[in-house]
Amino acid sequence: MTNSKLFLSLLLAGAVGSASAQSLKDAKAALTAEQYDKAKSILQNLVEKKAKEGENYFYLGKVHLINDKVDSAAYVFNQGLTNAPKEQLNNVGLGIVDLMSGNQSAAESKFATAVSGLGKKDYLPLLYIGEAYIDAPKPDFTKAIEYLTQAKAKNAKDATILVALGDAYAGLGESSQAYVNYRDAEYMDPTLLAPKIGQAVISRRAQAYDVVIEQLTALTQEHPEYAPLYRELAETYYLSSLKAPEDQYREINQKGVENYKKYLELTGDNSVEAKTRYADFLVYSGNYAELKTVAQELANAPGVDAKVYRYLGYIAYNQDKDFAKAAEYMNTLFSKVQPERLIPRDYLYAGLANLSAGDEAKGAEFLKQAVEKQAEDDNLETEIAETAFAKYQDGDVDNAIKIFRLPAADPKSDYYYDANYYLGLGQYSKGSKIVSPGENEEVTPELGEQKLAEARPILEEAVKAFAVVTTATKEDVIKKYLINGLYYKGLSELALDGVMYEPEKAQGLFVDSFTKLLEAVKTVQSEDPNLNSYISDANNYLGYLAYLKGDNAKAKAYFQETIKVDPENEFAGQFVDQL
Repeated sequence: MTNSKLFLSLLLAGAVGSASAQSLKDAKAALTAEQYDKAKSILQNLVEKKAKEGENYFYLGKVHLINDKVDSAAYVFNQGLTNAPKEQLNNVGLGIVDLMSGNQSAAESKFATAVSGLGKKDYLPLLYIGEAYIDAPKPDFTKAIEYLTQAKAKNAKDATILVALGDAYAGLGESSQAYVNYRDAEYMDPTLLAPKIGQAVISRRAQAYDVVIEQLTALTQEHPEYAPLYRELAETYYLSSLKAPEDQYREINQKGVENYKKYLELTGDNSVEAKTRYADFLVYSGNYAELKTVAQELANAPGVDAKVYRYLGYIAYNQDKDFAKAAEYMNTLFSKVQPERLIPRDYLYAGLANLSAGDEAKGAEFLKQAVEKQAEDDNLETEIAETAFAKYQDGDVDNAIKIFRLPAADPKSDYYYDANYYLGLGQYSKGSKIVSPGENEEVTPELGEQKLAEARPILEEAVKAFAVVTTATKEDVIKKYLINGLYYKGLSELALDGVMYEPEKAQGLFVDSFTKLLEAVKTVQSEDPNLNSYISDANNYLGYLAYLKGDNAKAKAYFQETIKVDPENEFAGQFVDQL
């Protein structure tokens, strides 16, 4: 070989060697850019080649945690402790595993071990414990600040500590303190994008989504290749869509999906784990058509997370309307996934699926648990209500009623009055059909007694639900529901009175509701096209009761009121002529 060829071959060997010998610094850079598959590959290589360097295990374990593989993370952290017992970061990792599993005391014990013998400048365990409390399923921002403040005391020059402090203060709702820390981090290290993102996201907590989108979009124009910006944009568009007018919801929501796709494209991560995280985003954003495509890919992937049953169950319920299959998938999810890895929405769909598939007891139990977990998912209450409304509109009144009962029983719910109104409406509809005689049935007291016995609990629930609405003091509820609520409450009471079967035994259960309705129409503005029908019916029923009680003058006065709004009303006209 000539000297020139030898020189070229040595250059080539050096180039290949430098390309493959990636360092922990490269892995950390990949983590910051959210290129998790790339980071995982580098760290696995480092763990194999440098088994005694405990820090490598910690960062590999962190990747497993991001991928929701808690057991794999625990295994790696334990391996790190075995191979490098003095590296306390792996004790921090095991503490994080405990936090993710809901074992707070075990986590605190491991964190205490990790920080007990730290050197004067050894601050990383404190930083990562602080971050762990921020990212925990049940965040503890106060504890996070305690650890991060200690980390800052040991190293005041690491801007990532300030970013974490900003995140913790933002979590506490202390926006000014959060801003100060993000600003200081930015001054300390102008190359960091995390503080800029943090400052933008502060406004997201105040639901100022337009402001956040504008700021993040400006950052993407300055840094078009930085993937995390697009994930933040995706999440902001999704949250914004929830507050948007109905005709704009889908368009805004779709922008969230487009930005998440851009995020995946820039990370270059086509792994099963990346697709699983994308599927999680689609679950929360309600994009079931796109979720179906992703879930079908995941279902055939080897070693896929058992969470795939979540995606398949949601699709079977929302897209395919195959409730039996949805119940099967959701029940499998609950049997294969540890409870701490389930999300509140899983309980909702397990409940809905089992309810719709015919297992009412199982469905009711899951739905009860979903309501108990509402605080963990800000949008779950909305989804419960919207599901009930959708079922009602589709004619599935029975299941709509069962779902409406959830927010209708919670006075703190944003849907408390809406749910009670529609619960009452659904039960009135069911009860009135039961109590009404069939075409070929002879109207007898015995038949009335039999039908009323069957309909009574249904109609009584309707009356109780309407009472919640008609006694409300909120102006918007009064305007929206008072007149309608009094009308249908009166009709429910009329059905309970058995007037059509034994008029002479009428107790007048409906008098209060119809009287209040006639008073309400004088003071409450209503654009309901059926308003005159409500007035006519109320006067007619009150007039008929007065007639039954022998008070002809009072009866005639009511019927004349009907004729004022409905001159052609046959029922009132006949009674006026007769009286």
